[in-house]
Amino acid sequence: MSSQKNLKIHKEFLMTQPLNILFLSSEVVPFAKTGGLADVSFALPQAIKELGHEIRVMMPKYGFISERKFGIHEIVRLREIDIPVGDKLQRGSAKASFIVGQKVKVQVYFLENEFYYNRDGLYVDSKTKKDYSDNDERFIFFCKGVLESLKKLGWRPDIIHCNDWQTALVPVYLKTLYKNEPFFNGVKTVLTIHNIGYQGIFGKESFYKSGLPDEIFREIEHNGNFNFLKAGILYSDVITTVSPTYAKEIISDDELGAGLSATLKKRRKDVYGILNGVDYSVWSPENDKYIPVPYSIQTIETKYENKKALLKHFGLEYNEEIPVVAQISRLAEQKGFDLIAEVIDEMMKLDIQYIVLGTGDPKYEEMLEKIKRKYPKKVGVHIGFSEELAHLIEAGADIFLMPSRYEPCGLNQMYSLRYGTVPVVRKTGGLADTVEEFNSKTGRGTGFLFEKYSGQDLLKALKKALSTYKIRKVWLKLMKNGMTKDFSWTTSAKKYVELYQKLMTPQKKARTVKAK
Repeated sequence: MSSQKNLKIHKEFLMTQPLNILFLSSEVVPFAKTGGLADVSFALPQAIKELGHEIRVMMPKYGFISERKFGIHEIVRLREIDIPVGDKLQRGSAKASFIVGQKVKVQVYFLENEFYYNRDGLYVDSKTKKDYSDNDERFIFFCKGVLESLKKLGWRPDIIHCNDWQTALVPVYLKTLYKNEPFFNGVKTVLTIHNIGYQGIFGKESFYKSGLPDEIFREIEHNGNFNFLKAGILYSDVITTVSPTYAKEIISDDELGAGLSATLKKRRKDVYGILNGVDYSVWSPENDKYIPVPYSIQTIETKYENKKALLKHFGLEYNEEIPVVAQISRLAEQKGFDLIAEVIDEMMKLDIQYIVLGTGDPKYEEMLEKIKRKYPKKVGVHIGFSEELAHLIEAGADIFLMPSRYEPCGLNQMYSLRYGTVPVVRKTGGLADTVEEFNSKTGRGTGFLFEKYSGQDLLKALKKALSTYKIRKVWLKLMKNGMTKDFSWTTSAKKYVELYQKLMTPQKKARTVKAK
């Protein structure tokens, strides 16, 4: 289908003079993070800048972000920005700092408002564990504030790249309230959906706070509610998701599309799947600062020193013949833990050691603690998260398990491939796009997949992996296949730039140059 076609990377591709791109996100490493969006918002802008484009990032200035630590400074021109939200006039200001990468620095703007952002959480109150009741106002303010800041700053982007529901009203404002403003003439928008399960759904009263024209409510409402993401899907120039297969799934399957499949079908020709990348400066066994013994494809045998260290950490005995099966995950049904619960006792009958790092649904935390007590010589569990331990697990495990119900992109399977840790995954979303079924006869492939969402199918795929593990020469070949795969951010960035170029043509006369 044309809507999910991969953008092809050519040795030569259309490029004009460098584009101006504003990248909007509600969270960015190292300033604020709740999930993978923050990592993407750190890495992708750097990769795009390395390709020769002027890209800047804008996010809310949450109260916990230290101005001293990150060198955040005031911008005099952006000291007073008045934004109407409902019947209130909220005053904001914008400040600036940088994302500092290994090769480039990327300008970051922070939209500040004491009332909306001076809190200890991004979206959820840490005391009540519930979403802030005014999240609608907080991100109406942000979306309007972005556009007002650009006018005051006098910097006009060619592309505004929005991410998830928190920024999804920007395309709507551009084509309604700001459509007659010369400053924004020709500005194009991209909306990336990282997880369509999160849509920013609020009551109809929130629509009136937005200041949008009354006549568009019927078009953008969803079940009588104001749905930020649906509005963005309808008004952005193109929509991207974080893997080609996920793009297909959310259009064709209403359950996976979380009720928005019909809306996406209307925009089918404008939907693209672009795989997220991996920051190999952080996730690579050759230069991993967290693991005891770095290794490469040439020194792959030293991986087992990390396996010893991992098992020692969990108080488990090392045995070269017994594979370590690991998971690093949010403990939730989306991640397949209902399947794990279904077959965990059968898994424990297999000749494996099982290690899990994660936090989430209390019932799965309890299940894992119970299994650890029941099989103390086979199971290691760490409830919570540890960056250091995550790296040690990737380096020390033999098999990485990701039985997700759905997975927009997934990163751990790509990390695992680089570390020679063989993935066993469900064939869905980004997992289907990054893991290739291993064929022992041809020697091709990088892991093992199962399609039907069932515990027994998971178990069958795991057993297939265990059988292969016993054949040392074949297993080494499988490990090396994965380690040679390249899922770098440069590859993803080129695809985004190609999409930006497509949007700008014929507004700017294109000439052909070598792609970096």
